[in-house]
Amino acid sequence: MLDVLKRDVFLVKEHTGIFKAANNYDIYDPATGAVVMECREENLGFFTKMLRFTDYKTYTPFDVQVRTPQGQQVVRVTRGISIFLSKVQVFDEKDAYIGGFNQKLLSIGGAFTVLDASGSPVCELKGSWTGWDFRFLSGGVELAHVSKKWAGVGKELFTSADNYVLEISKSVAPDSAARQLILAAVMCIDMVLKER
Repeated sequence: MLDVLKRDVFLVKEHTGIFKAANNYDIYDPATGAVVMECREENLGFFTKMLRFTDYKTYTPFDVQVRTPQGQQVVRVTRGISIFLSKVQVFDEKDAYIGGFNQKLLSIGGAFTVLDASGSPVCELKGSWTGWDFRFLSGGVELAHVSKKWAGVGKELFTSADNYVLEISKSVAPDSAARQLILAAVMCIDMVLKER
C-alpha cells in the first residue's frame, strides 16, 4: 500500500473543458494544497470519444488510472459498456484485482455495493437524492463521506461545482484495501451517477 493512501482527507478537482471527452482529476492534500494524485483517462477509443458528447455518455466504457505525480499507479478503475447497471473493476498499484462495485437498481440518489476481490461486500455507497452527498457504510458505521462542502484549509482551491472532498474515517486501517476501493468509488460516483 502506498503512503499517499494513509491520508484521511482528499480534495478532488475535476478538469473542465468545453470539448472534454476524458475524465481527468487532480487530488490534493488539503493541508498543503499540493497535488498528491492525478486521475487520468488516457486511452479513449474514437467511438467512445464520440459517444461522450451524446446522451449515451454514462453507458461508455472507461479505464481510469490514479497515479502519484511521479507516475506510480495507486489504483486503476475499469468498466466495459454499461447499458443497464454498472459493474466496475478495481486494480491495485501492481494491477492485481482487489474488488469492484455493482450499481444498485432503483436507488434514490444512487448506490453501489463495494466488493472485495472474493466478491464479498466491504460496504455500501449511498447517495442523497437532494445533492452531492455520499456515504460509505458498513453495518451502520460510516467508513467515508464524499460531499461538495468543505470549510478546511484548502477551501480556496475549490470553488466550482466539479470539486468535492473525500473524508475517510480513522477506523479504516491505513493499509486496508478498503481505502483503495473507496478512492476508486469516488471516481465512479462522478462518471456513473452524476455525469448525466
